[in-house]
Amino acid sequence: MCLSLVMLLLCLSQTESARVWVQQPADNWDSVTSQQPKDSTTGDSHAHTSQKTSSGRARISRAVLGGGVTIETLPDNMTRVVEDSGKYYTWRSFGPEDQRTQELWVDMNDARHGQVRVHGILSNSYKQAVRVALSFDFPFYGHYLRQITIATGGFIFTGDITHRMLTTTQYIAPLMANFDPSYSKDSTVQYLDSGEVFVVQWEHVRLPGRESEGAFTFQAALYKTGAITFSYRDIPLTPDVIGSAEHPVKAGLSDAFMVTSPSPQLAGSKRQTIYEYHRIEINTTKITNYSAVEFTALPTCLQHDSCDLCLSSNLTSGCSWCHVLQRCSDGMDRHRQEWMDYSCSEESKDATCEDYSRDENSIAPETEDVTSSKQNGCTRDEVKKDSPTKGDAWANTGVIAGIAAALVLLLALILVALFVNYHPSAASPLYLIQRRKNYWPSFKFKKQQPGYTEVEGEGHEKACIVEAGPC
Repeated sequence: MCLSLVMLLLCLSQTESARVWVQQPADNWDSVTSQQPKDSTTGDSHAHTSQKTSSGRARISRAVLGGGVTIETLPDNMTRVVEDSGKYYTWRSFGPEDQRTQELWVDMNDARHGQVRVHGILSNSYKQAVRVALSFDFPFYGHYLRQITIATGGFIFTGDITHRMLTTTQYIAPLMANFDPSYSKDSTVQYLDSGEVFVVQWEHVRLPGRESEGAFTFQAALYKTGAITFSYRDIPLTPDVIGSAEHPVKAGLSDAFMVTSPSPQLAGSKRQTIYEYHRIEINTTKITNYSAVEFTALPTCLQHDSCDLCLSSNLTSGCSWCHVLQRCSDGMDRHRQEWMDYSCSEESKDATCEDYSRDENSIAPETEDVTSSKQNGCTRDEVKKDSPTKGDAWANTGVIAGIAAALVLLLALILVALFVNYHPSAASPLYLIQRRKNYWPSFKFKKQQPGYTEVEGEGHEKACIVEAGPC
């Protein structure tokens, strides 16, 4: 039974899950536009790029997902721009001698943390990623995520739309590199979800062509509070000597927003472009055996749900209130498209919370006029309701007549039953008894067979089934 269920899940995964392959950004590949947060005050114009390589030739944007999404580039001298202003996260690194390093490591063998799932597909694949649901809302750059994408290459993709360039942006990367879990049976990609923390561990994974140099074991933990930790147990090679010819090598966080614009190739069609607005790169020389990195999430504009908090909070800066959307933002987040569509930057330039309150109060006199007019005609309406019309009188008479007829019929049936019971030998009762089988239907309720319809909750699996991704 379990074997058949496993086969059924594998077949369903072929039709419902899309295979995502992570490809390397070589010189002829596109990078994601790096958009700095300081540009949020310059208006609603889209970010534009020159898209030239170091040789001066124009680089054509590569379309992904059937041409629906494009990834733009900046000039080569700007592709390494890193915006780590401490606006979204603060972070600290710990070495082997720090006690905090041991505290941050999540022991996957400890049953108190919950059930550990070894992903069968990822543990036997190369350059593949699978989407996994979370049991809690995880705040990432102020946005709440309920699902993520785990990749074999040592990172987690956090975007809503999957594409071939997962390594470019919108990632949580403890150590992004060209790992191949399919090399050995000991190489696994496993995860657990305790409801408070979601942990992904790449265990004994190796680099293709350099398997003899050792296996890597490290993990990333996503906490319900928004904190993120990277913990490293076995790092046989320093990241700076791994090499990025076949796969990017980096560690840190990144997020981006998507903008829809008219396509220059096809009239009337739309093109979606991803722009990276923030990135944190940690110093890879600090990634050694028994080391760790801890990120603490900072308050963002998105957490404010009122105009007063948005504009006066000391926890955040650069926030603007969009009264149409009822949203607080600095214009640089995943809701960028909506912020521009409703011209929120223009609306919030000179407006204050008092202006919004004044606009709302200006509607009150009209409401009061309507109320007063209703009150002026109240006496006449009440008089009409107190004196029922002829139609209402006829309706009441009909209801009374119907009730009286039902009572008369019920009384007649009772009298007939009593007559039949006390005079069974009379002609009329005897006739009814003789004709009962032919003309009186008999209603029978068949006894139903006992049974259950088994319904399993979403996201839960039977113990004998190993969770599988796309085939």
